[in-house]
Amino acid sequence: VQLQASGGGLVQAGGSLRLSCAASGRTFSSYGMGWFRQAPGKEREFVAAISWSGGRTYYADSVKGRFTISRDNAKNTVYLQMNSLKPEDTAVYYCAADKYGSSGTGVESEYDYWGQGTQVTVSA
Repeated sequence: VQLQASGGGLVQAGGSLRLSCAASGRTFSSYGMGWFRQAPGKEREFVAAISWSGGRTYYADSVKGRFTISRDNAKNTVYLQMNSLKPEDTAVYYCAADKYGSSGTGVESEYDYWGQGTQVTVSA
């Protein structure tokens, strides 16, 4: 499975961005998917995850109520809608696929495939 993240950019605080992660492969619809981020000088952290069907979603407390994860299995794509962005959301955002877990998880080590990352910069 190859993952291609896109949609990052520069936005002012309070603005919105939508990230996309396009996946290759016919088994995408069976994978749990997640978004993680890594800010300069910090470790990568969990942002959001979604189950194979989209029926279950999980969020880090820091983004709950502002970010929404969703997926379109017909398009092999997972999305991260980010609203009310803050400067502390500035990071490289990565999408990831959990080959053996369909329910979604916030545990980084559970993910088997990773995209290349897309930069999100939020100015004050």
